[in-house]
Amino acid sequence: MRFFGLFGSDEVLNKPKNALLFLVIKQPYLTFMAQAVSPAAIANPLMEELLKNGPAFSVPSLGSLVECEVIDIVGNKLLVDINGVAVGIISGKEAHDSIGTLDSIKSGEKIFAYVIEDENPEGYYVLSLRKASQERTWRSFMKTYETGEMIDVTIHEANKGGLLVLVDGIKGFIPVSQLAPLHYPRVDGANAAEILARLTSLVGQKMTIKIINVDQDGGKLIMSEKAAMEEQRGQALKHLKVGDVVHGQVSGIVKFGIFVAFDGLEGLVHISEIEWGHVKDPLNYARLGNEVDVQIIGIDGEKISLSMKRLLPDPWMQAAEKYKIGTKVSGTVDRITQFGVFVKLEDDISGLVHLSEMAIEQVKDPHEVVKVGQTVEAKIIAIDPEDHRIGLSLKALLMPETNSEKAEKPSKKKKAAKADADAEEAAE
Repeated sequence: MRFFGLFGSDEVLNKPKNALLFLVIKQPYLTFMAQAVSPAAIANPLMEELLKNGPAFSVPSLGSLVECEVIDIVGNKLLVDINGVAVGIISGKEAHDSIGTLDSIKSGEKIFAYVIEDENPEGYYVLSLRKASQERTWRSFMKTYETGEMIDVTIHEANKGGLLVLVDGIKGFIPVSQLAPLHYPRVDGANAAEILARLTSLVGQKMTIKIINVDQDGGKLIMSEKAAMEEQRGQALKHLKVGDVVHGQVSGIVKFGIFVAFDGLEGLVHISEIEWGHVKDPLNYARLGNEVDVQIIGIDGEKISLSMKRLLPDPWMQAAEKYKIGTKVSGTVDRITQFGVFVKLEDDISGLVHLSEMAIEQVKDPHEVVKVGQTVEAKIIAIDPEDHRIGLSLKALLMPETNSEKAEKPSKKKKAAKADADAEEAAE
């Protein structure tokens, strides 16, 4: 059996067969003295008492977390006493942990260290404060995972798959799919560069998460912001009803509408629900992070439909009073489609001139008759304020009204105008 002193001297003690070993440690220099004791000596009552009540002899094991007492500090090196049975050394990067123990520690104080090497030729166990701190952090993560509690973390880095968190040298990962609605990167066409840009903008921000998978041996730590909001989402969805007006933040803008996050939930303001008039580009009506009020107009499971325009006065309510069938109106060509032309009569009111109502002769291409931005006069041939439709005709101003046209029911023209407008809306 070999014993080592503080300064590296060693002594090999050959004890007689069947002899018991009696070890004495003298403080503060940790000078080891050993004596072989024959079985007959055990008859001594004092010896029996010492053997019976003395501390158990336990050698530090590789990979264990041990409590030790600081003996000396020299620069960035620490010498420590491990339970009176061994001496450990902590140096270099292993002396630096996340809480700066080396900067404040004093001789005589107790610390926890991680055994990274067994006893070396100089007689020291090699220990690590850094690994000890990481071990405590892993244990804390495991406890958090088991209890399901939420913790706050700071985003350290981003990649196209999600966000990285760095805690005490341990990396955690938040996949894109585990982000809450407000932080989920909604972009047109799943553009990788735009997604990364959105994720990178979150670096440095604090986030409340739950740990959903932890594997210390594999170094895997998966976190979820969405799971941390699950209870809030459930409660909010439980009390939500159609007609409610909620306050939220714009969480995404795509070509077909605007996403708004509120109370851990997210809903879509379809492009047709942004404004009463025609909306060409949702980006003209909101920016990411804008605070907005929206009305709940549909709930289907977790799919929530929202409206911005329904919180504004409906201009079509006065349309029936202002616009009458048979009257002539003036407007600006706003859009040209394959089946006709939309003419803006005022900011939120537009009418459709069907292809068959553009000229006396047959028209195959509306671009041959009018251009976008051109001012035209037309005759109102159908109106439906409830469905927000007005049917117009250029042809009716170019020829006298015939008996057959007088006999034609307005409802027929109204249905044709509605069908074409529906087709245009579906194509958007």
